[in-house]
Amino acid sequence: MAKFITVAQAAELFKDGDYVASSSFGLAGWAEEIALALEERFLKTGHPRDLTHIHAGGAGNFQGRGGGHWAHEGMTKRYIISHAGSEPQVMDHIASNTCLAYNFPLGVILQCYNDIARRGPGVFSQAGLRTFIDPRMDGGAFNQKTRDEWEKLIEVKELDGKEWLWYKPFPVNVAFLRATSSDEHGNITCEKEGPNLELMSIAQAAKACGGIVIVQVERIVKNGTMHPKHVKVPCTIVDYVVVAEKTQMQTMVTVYNPSFSGEVKVPMKSIPPMPMSSDKLICRRAAMEVRPGAISLGIGIPQGVASIIAEEKADSQVILMSESGSIGGIPGVGGDFGSHWNAEASTEQPTHFNYYDGGGLDIAVFGLAETDPEGNCNASVFNGKVFGVGGFINVATNAKKTIMAGAFTAGGLKVKAGDGKLTIEKEGQFKKFLNQVAQISFSGPYAREIGQEVMFITERAVFELTHDGFVLTEIAPGIDLQKDVLDQMEFKPIISPDLKLMDAGIFSEVFGEGKLKKIIEG
Repeated sequence: MAKFITVAQAAELFKDGDYVASSSFGLAGWAEEIALALEERFLKTGHPRDLTHIHAGGAGNFQGRGGGHWAHEGMTKRYIISHAGSEPQVMDHIASNTCLAYNFPLGVILQCYNDIARRGPGVFSQAGLRTFIDPRMDGGAFNQKTRDEWEKLIEVKELDGKEWLWYKPFPVNVAFLRATSSDEHGNITCEKEGPNLELMSIAQAAKACGGIVIVQVERIVKNGTMHPKHVKVPCTIVDYVVVAEKTQMQTMVTVYNPSFSGEVKVPMKSIPPMPMSSDKLICRRAAMEVRPGAISLGIGIPQGVASIIAEEKADSQVILMSESGSIGGIPGVGGDFGSHWNAEASTEQPTHFNYYDGGGLDIAVFGLAETDPEGNCNASVFNGKVFGVGGFINVATNAKKTIMAGAFTAGGLKVKAGDGKLTIEKEGQFKKFLNQVAQISFSGPYAREIGQEVMFITERAVFELTHDGFVLTEIAPGIDLQKDVLDQMEFKPIISPDLKLMDAGIFSEVFGEGKLKKIIEG
């Protein structure tokens, strides 16, 4: 049975050199109070030192909460993470070149926990092949120090004539978790959380390594009052429970929304529609590619596809899902990414990524940052800052159809839509269609090799990646092909002999009543 301790006592449990694995997706699953107490201990005493921080989803809110509390020189020696973009202090720490930092795909980290839990030999995965994760490129190194002192955490292996990446196991000394409730024995439930995340997998990994499991909760409940099927981590593997003194954040920006935790269902009209903007135009066109089936939406502009589907009441045949493990309903946008309004299911995150890696997903929509003539995409480094790849590699590489959706140019782009036409009022400062991307997070040649459908959707043009190359298939009404499209690209695409105009409804105030529903349902 678990021991019940204070936040300060929990902070004393961390030792120099510990490998700490934390549950997190933004601020969901993140034990902020213990993290802050641990930072305070380090600033006062200089201990614990040389920690390795491991997390699958991002761990922060872009404004200081989260894993950034441990981003002090001397405190954290090494990161093994999928995403640092929501942790500005961690990004700065990595950029300072005073720590080791490895970028593993989100799904791989989750699978590593399960492998460590069974004391396995490591994870063999094709996620990351021919991208910067591949040791023949960067080996997932986030900075120059890691390249110089690379520890061979990943190797290429050939099995039965196929190439695989071997992600080697690492220890987990501390499982650092957050949930809603603990009973008096230490059984843990997540009834007020959004996604379930990977609590059990991390806890089992720690126990297999002889480590400890610490869980921060909101409340203690009487033994016998929990439904046994609601328990996410049983008391047999929980060592310590800490009751938070302050309110826990359900997401980066929401303290508590009962629709996110599945405790209530809200009418669709409660979900705010997108304002008219270039993002809305992009999302409308991307939504036109949706068909009945399972659809995953990445962070940023793709989240707006869910808003369009909700606004057009076209969700009856579509199952939207997020990398957090949330399935069904309408995904939250912005800082609520990972939680869903009216979710139908919330799976354990590691098993959720098994579904992705197994090719179960019909369509994936991600943001468009940079692409090149080969269809390679960069989704991990922006303006020289390392954000990390998150779940992008697992999802984008294995979906039957992958769509990259974003503005045609970046930095000050202004457009005007109306009467079925588009006008570029001010062009963006930075091109996105480049001769060479800063980092390869998605391999266009590999996608073509496996016959994957890949599209690039912007507010003014649509492209497809085919065996012939990078093909322009549609442009917006009112757009000048040469000035507004070709002149804004560093390379010249193949222009389809059947070049079409994008649907005029995209550029009208009202898309067309029932129109999207008919398109989706065929």
